[in-house]
Amino acid sequence: MSIENPTKVLKDELRERLLKPDVISGSEILLRCLLLEGVECVFGYPGGAVLYIYDAMHGNPDFHHLLTRHEQGAIHAADGYARTTGQVGVCIATSGPGATNLVTGIATAFMDSVPLVVITGNVATSLIGTDAFQEADITGITMPITKHNYLVRDVKDLPRVIHEAFHIANTGRKGPVLIDIPKDVSAHMAEFKPADAKVNIRGYNPTTDPNKKQVDKILSAIEQAERPVILAGGGIVYADASAELLEFVNKTRIPVTTTLLGLGGFPSGHELWMGMPGMHGTYTANMAIQNCDLLISIGARFDDRVTMKLEGFAPKAKIAHIDVDPAEIGKNVPTDIPCVGDVKYVLQYANTKAKAANSQAWIEEIQKNKTEVPLRYKDSDEELKPQWVIELLNETTKGDAIVTTDVGQHQMWTAQYYKFNRPRSFVTSGGLGTMGFGFPSAIGAQMGNPDTLVISINGDGGMQMCSQELAICAINKIPVKIVVINNQVLGMVRQWQEIIYENRYSHIDLAGSPDFVKLAEAYGVKGLRASNKEDARRAWEEAMATDGPVLVEFVVRKHENVYPMVTQGKTIGEMLMGDEE
Repeated sequence: MSIENPTKVLKDELRERLLKPDVISGSEILLRCLLLEGVECVFGYPGGAVLYIYDAMHGNPDFHHLLTRHEQGAIHAADGYARTTGQVGVCIATSGPGATNLVTGIATAFMDSVPLVVITGNVATSLIGTDAFQEADITGITMPITKHNYLVRDVKDLPRVIHEAFHIANTGRKGPVLIDIPKDVSAHMAEFKPADAKVNIRGYNPTTDPNKKQVDKILSAIEQAERPVILAGGGIVYADASAELLEFVNKTRIPVTTTLLGLGGFPSGHELWMGMPGMHGTYTANMAIQNCDLLISIGARFDDRVTMKLEGFAPKAKIAHIDVDPAEIGKNVPTDIPCVGDVKYVLQYANTKAKAANSQAWIEEIQKNKTEVPLRYKDSDEELKPQWVIELLNETTKGDAIVTTDVGQHQMWTAQYYKFNRPRSFVTSGGLGTMGFGFPSAIGAQMGNPDTLVISINGDGGMQMCSQELAICAINKIPVKIVVINNQVLGMVRQWQEIIYENRYSHIDLAGSPDFVKLAEAYGVKGLRASNKEDARRAWEEAMATDGPVLVEFVVRKHENVYPMVTQGKTIGEMLMGDEE
């Protein structure tokens, strides 16, 4: 064994062992193929249709599986793992209800372009279509929310299918791929023949290299513009193009706004960063979009929460749209300069020719807006404000953490007040807005980044959708720091009912929720609580000083709202600023 690089030698030895042409079961073929794809951890929950697969795991020292407490916890954990590592996340569940419990997580990943390989068991091939016990047509159910899916009927197809699934999931516009394996296929014996390294799938050939003439048109438009804006989305993060974007901005001197999923893709400390746009975006970002003469969208899909009323979105701007998925270009916003390609490759080429825009006066106007109309809230020494809690987390970590959120007011306050300076440091359900996502995604993020501080920020509503996963943090000593922003209500729904539905509050009161400290302790996790600033600082310091998982409940003001806010039917220039509060 080489002393210089023993890890690589061990991996080579493992690979050589995995490639042996043994006659093995479909289940063992599956595990070998996953290991050959470099899978480090699979998140799952067993059941009847996958028992051969779980039997193959028994005593396998090379295969790492994490047992969650719910299938939805497994897929959200795989999602968090994928978003923070850039690798394909993998989860497994049994047939019927096990598989259907994954559907929300598959849709979450599909909407946010997250690469997952989802493995489900099914009834034996002879029983498919007979309404057998725990049978569900999971390939039919998930067809609209996967990039592709497979029903494997022949054990000999497994190596090819698995290799193709990883390729599809992690190329082009990334997303989930499902592999459904009937129970008899997982039991059948066959000689293991690994798939060819090169994948050749008829009809699947994503465009990654851009048409350089289209990039040149964008560069020409920049030279002619006086008020340009870059809208950077999650595609910057997923393409690992943050360095290229920073270089492009420094060369062109164009102000940048980053979408919810784009946060961290451009450093928040940069002088040209304007914050997040849209429904709860900053005044500076929204007004810049409304007044710009050139809007360059890079890896963003013009989601309705960014554009709000489409007819009044960026009314003065020429629109350039760079995206790896041609279906997104022109889908929501008419595009003047389309450019299909991997945003990393687009920016690499653009940086060879990019020149500074004539934007100094525009930059000065934007800086004035940042100074005069910053994000703000009315602080209190009597009540704990949720914005202050997020500022406390940011201050104590200096942004050096991976932060996951659930969905709701706390999600928006985190996006507004936590400063993300590096990619893959923010994990949230953007497109689907899935409550229950935040905590299990943090578990996956921690598994993929064992030496990094991971903070899971949740509301008291979303935390109750996934609290059972506290067990695996305690059992496996997964040191996630769990924050519960407890306002005793479904906060975002309450805010809408207050502002849009004229204070007609309907079924939003979460009175009767558990004592979160006792709940954490019941699972073997340290629990702390704070309802004022002094206690909040003390509790958070204790949590940070604790090696294992900790839950900290911050009891905050019930009627606090997220501002700015753009209500539906309004343009992003028509913001409620919350000044009266």
